[in-house]
Amino acid sequence: MKASLLTKLQQIQDRFAVIEAQLSSPEIANDMNSFRSLSKERAEVAPVVEAFMALQASEKDLHEAESWLTDPELKDFAYDEVARLRKSIEGQEDTLQKLLLPKDPNDDRDVILEIRAGTGGDESALFAGDLLRMYLRYAERNRWGSEVLSANASDLGGYKEVVVRLTGDRVYSRLKFESGGHRVQRVPETEAQGRIHTSACTVAVLPEADELAEVVFTPDELRIDVFRASGAGGQHVNKTESAVRITHLPTGIVAECQDDRSQHKNKEKAMKVLAARVRDRQAAALQQQEASARKLMIGSGDRSERIRTYNFPQGRITDHRINLTLYKIDQIMDGDLAELNQALIAEHQAEQLSALAD
Repeated sequence: MKASLLTKLQQIQDRFAVIEAQLSSPEIANDMNSFRSLSKERAEVAPVVEAFMALQASEKDLHEAESWLTDPELKDFAYDEVARLRKSIEGQEDTLQKLLLPKDPNDDRDVILEIRAGTGGDESALFAGDLLRMYLRYAERNRWGSEVLSANASDLGGYKEVVVRLTGDRVYSRLKFESGGHRVQRVPETEAQGRIHTSACTVAVLPEADELAEVVFTPDELRIDVFRASGAGGQHVNKTESAVRITHLPTGIVAECQDDRSQHKNKEKAMKVLAARVRDRQAAALQQQEASARKLMIGSGDRSERIRTYNFPQGRITDHRINLTLYKIDQIMDGDLAELNQALIAEHQAEQLSALAD
């Protein structure tokens, strides 16, 4: 292990001891803000300290096993034990390196998920509906909450555009690699001659801003319009101007919501979407300036960039960023994204480790 990495681990171990001492002091018990801050920091560094202590124990055992190699009676056993411990230490060092990788500050956030039909007309809109179901089923598997913020349905049952809020444990960390262009190849139900059509949708996964605190709007930056909601809803739709559209004038970004009967609630939801979109625009601009946007996120930043192909006739899904093909399209479309997600995370971690080694 590199000396610099060992020094960093020892510093973390020392800091953990300080945190433990502070958390047990009577003064901290009466200061809830400090207690929460220290508890959060402890939760972040504890896995690193535990892994480091396990590595130190393995290295101590290895040193002892190597001392047995000169003992004729223990020699055979010692060779096996040394080989086992060296392999174990190699894995423990790899685990520690991954634990020390820079954390994405957005990983713990809830998300605004946007799905838009692209090329392909009605078939693209139907595929947007399929993608929505896939992500909602994935949310169910992870016991996340979901809330449709706005939906523009197509005539055949899909969506021209749909925006959903997903809340729960580390939602962004598990969905952030879904942003980009999703292409589908299949025979549409409306195709009489059985020809395979290709259409596409775009997906955007935006980390939700914390209570709008990170995106501050001044009154003169916003134009708020109210109008009558369209679609199902009976007399309420015809008589009440409950739908809300908010325009951020400096950027031209627009968000609207008409799913709730309350104008106040629709405004609140639209503000969440607007804040996430503005924040994402700001983050994208910063990434471009720093020229350090990660390949697995949205590539060049163009969300029309193709990241994945869903080929229904062959029953396969291919993720083009990591050249991974899985022949389990039915399971994936039913929300079983775990294998895809883990492969993308592993590739991303490998890139980070490679960058650290340079």
